[in-house]
Amino acid sequence: MLLAMVALLLSVPGIAARAEDGDLSKETKACLKCHDKAGLEKKLENQETLSLHVSTKAFVESMHNKNDCEDCHSNIDSKRHGKTKAVIKSKREYSLSMQGSCRECHKKNFAKYEDSLHAALVKEGSKEGRKDAPLCADCHNPHTLGSVKIIQPIAATPCAKCHEDIFKAYSRDVHGLERIAKGKAAPICADCHKTHDVKAASFGDGIRDSCLACHKDVVSAHQGWLPNAALHFEAISCPVCHAPAATRRVNLRLYDSVAKRQVSEKTGVPLFDKRTDAADLKNVGLDERALLSLLKEFNQDGGQGNTVLRGRLEVRSGVEAHQLSEKSKAIKDCDTCHKQGAEPFQSVTLTIASPDGRPLRHGIQKDVLNSLQATESVRGFYAIGSTRIKLLDYALVLVFLAGVGGPLVHMTIKWQFRKVRAKVEAERVAELALANSQAVPGDRRTDDDASK
Repeated sequence: MLLAMVALLLSVPGIAARAEDGDLSKETKACLKCHDKAGLEKKLENQETLSLHVSTKAFVESMHNKNDCEDCHSNIDSKRHGKTKAVIKSKREYSLSMQGSCRECHKKNFAKYEDSLHAALVKEGSKEGRKDAPLCADCHNPHTLGSVKIIQPIAATPCAKCHEDIFKAYSRDVHGLERIAKGKAAPICADCHKTHDVKAASFGDGIRDSCLACHKDVVSAHQGWLPNAALHFEAISCPVCHAPAATRRVNLRLYDSVAKRQVSEKTGVPLFDKRTDAADLKNVGLDERALLSLLKEFNQDGGQGNTVLRGRLEVRSGVEAHQLSEKSKAIKDCDTCHKQGAEPFQSVTLTIASPDGRPLRHGIQKDVLNSLQATESVRGFYAIGSTRIKLLDYALVLVFLAGVGGPLVHMTIKWQFRKVRAKVEAERVAELALANSQAVPGDRRTDDDASK
C-alpha cells in the first residue's frame, strides 16, 4: 500500500502536465513529439553543439505555454523541417536570428533593451578577451521561462554568467547574505541596475538614486552626526563608506552645469582620448595646465562655458562596489578623507561618458587638487583638509591677521597711550576752566539798561 501511495504521488505532476497538454495546439504537440527526446542535439558549423531538446512538461509549466512553436519559429517550413539540413554557423548567430521573435510580443521591454548598454555592446560585436553581451535568450530560456514573481536562488541569476567576480562579491556582502536568508527582502542585480534598460554603472546618479529608493530616510539619519549630509551624498558614492576595505579615488567628471548631466562624446567623434593623449605624451597624468587647457577645448566645442569638472569620491572597481558591509562597520571617521595626504586623494582620474555611457578615463596628477592654478578647473570639488592649497592657506592667515589682528593692535596702541591721552584731556579741561573764570559775570549790553 505504501509503495502504491508513493507511486501515485510521483505520478501527480505527470497527470497534471498531461491534462494541460490538451491545451496545446496540434502543431505544437507534433513539434514536442520529436523534440521532447533527451539528448537531441545538432552539430554546428563552428563545431559547437546546440541542444534541440524541449521538455513538454517544462514548456507546459512555462510562461510561454499559450504560444505555439510557430509563433517564434515562423521561418520553419513544417513540411520540409527535419528533411533538409539547416545551416547554423554558431549558437550566437542563432540567438541573434531569434531576437525579432521577442520583439513581436515584448515591444516595451525590447525598446528598453535596445537603449541599454547590453544592446550597445551587441552592436559592437565580439571582441577578444570580452564575453559577448547578452541577448534575450541568454537571460530568458524561452522554453522554460518562469514567472518573475517566483523567487529563485541567487545562483540562478543570469547576471552571474557574465559578471562572475562581481556576483561572488555580492553574494558575500550585506545584500547578498540577507537575500539568501530572507528571500526578496534584499536587492539583487535588477533592483539597482534595472532589468532591460541597463546603463553604465558610473553614468549619472542612477545607482545612488537606487540606494536612496530603498533607504529613504538615509539623509536625515546621517544629519545627526554628519555635517552637510546632503552635500556628502552629492559628492561621495555610497560604497566609499559602506565598503570599508575598498580602495578609493577622486573622479573628476566632465559635466554640463546648465543641463545638469555628464558630458558625453558624440557618436563617431572620439575627441577625449585624442586630446588627453596629446596633452600627456609621457603618460604620467595631466598636470594643472593641461587640465585647464583641455577644459577650454571642450567648452569651445559648443560647451559655451558650461562644461565644468564635477568631482566625486568613488571606489575603484565594480567588485569593490559590491562588498558592502553592515552599517555598523561603515566608515564614520572624518579623518579618513579630511586630512592632508588622505588615501582617497592619492589617485585622481578625469572621465567623460562615451556615447553609450561607459566611462573613458585618463589619469591626473594628484597634485592638481592642491594647485592654485587648477582652482578654476576643480572648483566643483573641494574637501577641507585634503585638497589643501598652501598659498590659499597663507592668504587665509593674512585675512585672519587683518580681520582679527588689526583691532588687537589698535587696542594695544590705545592702551599704551592712555596716560598721554589723560594728560592732554586734563590740560584741555584746565584751559576751558580758565577761560570761563576770566569772563565778567554781569557784563550786559547798554541797550538792556532799564534806567536808560
